[in-house]
Formats: sequence, C-alpha cells, structure tokens
Amino acid sequence: MSRRQIPRGTRLAATRLSLIVEEERKRRFDQMAAQAGMSSAGFFEAVVTHLENDLTDRGVPHWLPQPEPRDGELPIGDVA
Repeated sequence: MSRRQIPRGTRLAATRLSLIVEEERKRRFDQMAAQAGMSSAGFFEAVVTHLENDLTDRGVPHWLPQPEPRDGELPIGDVA
C-alpha cells in the first residue's frame, strides 16, 4: 500500500513543525499515519482538523481537563 502524501506546492503557508516528544509517542504517531496510508504531515493535519470539531467554547478538546475560569469570567457551562 502506498502512502498518500500532500502534493508538493499545494500548501499556501507551509511551516516546519518542531516538537520535542517522547520517542515512543513519535514512533506510535508515525505508525498510525502509516497504517492510515498517510504521511506523518498529512496525518497531523487530519488529526488537527478532526479535533477542531470537538472543542469546547474555550477552544479545548472535551476529553482534556478544562482550564480554570479567568479572573472575572463566570463558568456559564455549569449553569443548567
């Protein structure tokens, strides 16, 4: 199975992603990308696009701990 790559020259504002992560997490991410038949870059973009649909009104995915309200901010999500 050949992996799908994003065609060269199709990105409007490409940038290099430089993150320091645990080696095993990076290896697992690359493995998931390969299993999906995608490049790691394409898989990263797909994951971000998917997460965009799962954000709270604070911009945090529902499955992550939510930040504390800022000074003067009321927790409206708790109102029933």
